[in-house]
Amino acid sequence: MKSVTDLGDLRGQRVLVRCDLNVPLDGDTITDDGRIRASLPTINQLREAGAKVIVLAHLGRPKGKVNSEFSLAPAARRLSELLDAEVTLADDVVGDSARATVEALADGQVAMLENVRFEPGEESKDDGERSELADKYAALGDAFVSDGFGVVHRKQASVYDLASKLPSAAGGLVEAEVEVLQKLTGDAARPYVVVLGGAKVSDKLNVIANLIRTADTLVIGGGMVFTFLAAQGHEVGKSLLESDQIDAVKGYLDEAASGGKQIILPTDIVVAPEFAADAPATVVRADEMPKDQLGLDIGPESAERFAAVIEKAHTVFWNGPMGVAEMEAFAKGTRAVAEALTKVDGLSVVGGGDSAAAVRDLGFADDDFGHISTGGGASLEYLEGKDLPGLSVLAD
Repeated sequence: MKSVTDLGDLRGQRVLVRCDLNVPLDGDTITDDGRIRASLPTINQLREAGAKVIVLAHLGRPKGKVNSEFSLAPAARRLSELLDAEVTLADDVVGDSARATVEALADGQVAMLENVRFEPGEESKDDGERSELADKYAALGDAFVSDGFGVVHRKQASVYDLASKLPSAAGGLVEAEVEVLQKLTGDAARPYVVVLGGAKVSDKLNVIANLIRTADTLVIGGGMVFTFLAAQGHEVGKSLLESDQIDAVKGYLDEAASGGKQIILPTDIVVAPEFAADAPATVVRADEMPKDQLGLDIGPESAERFAAVIEKAHTVFWNGPMGVAEMEAFAKGTRAVAEALTKVDGLSVVGGGDSAAAVRDLGFADDDFGHISTGGGASLEYLEGKDLPGLSVLAD
């Protein structure tokens, strides 16, 4: 992939840069600005090169309709604060306001267009509709920089189609993410441990299939663990269970055993009678879960064991909390895993999404880890071995 420097002299050039500013909001207050901060190096690189920077981004799922609930105004305000420079937000995506906003830019200034997903063509499955919208984006710029790693697995107009309309390059964030993922899928330093959590095993079946062959050990927690326990014949009470995935999980357990790989499951579980922050929590053996309880975190014995395995590794990839980390009573397992990752002598990668939000909520700093990914879904699909359209279109 070409880098920003390969685009040549950008002074006075209008550069469209696709960022991932899909941040969590409480009303119009950003609760985690990690993705915005991650976009700063590339935006500043373009500013310093004298470019007129036009940010393309999305927020939420407005489904092709203008909806003020999904306006990028909070992201524009926060980006202005972080850059210590005004970032003008256009009132539309490719309309009169967008054109006037771009026309008013001076060299080194930054503007933002409204949520690209307000345009029905952005996520269209019709190649022609996406291409038509990409032509309108391209009319606003002279070059394109792809720096929204969290969306490179999507075949969308501002991610995929636009890259073929203008001289294009990967931004520093995308380059850094790809470099890390290449290490995870190439000659990773061993022991190589993958920690998977989150709610659903079905979301991670393909990555499990691939990582059984590449990693030495898979550590499983979160809601997905109950499908594994059920596959071993254990009672899981009222816990989250994907019964239609039990046979697939049995296959992975057998494949790991025959291949000399470890799949480590919890030996104890924190349970409660209901899904509530103040529900009375108790610890039970993983193979002795009461029928009237549901599992909400890994237990202390499991947390200690998981941490010991992680700390001995030289490469660790982690995606998905170990429990309901947003509730203090059920966050101890996730905290133990995060703490262990900070002690890894080698490469430690937090795989974006809920994991990234959890470690920040728990008080960890980004630089406590080797790398925090900005794209959970994109990272997983890369590790599955899938082709990511937003990357393949940038291939030189």
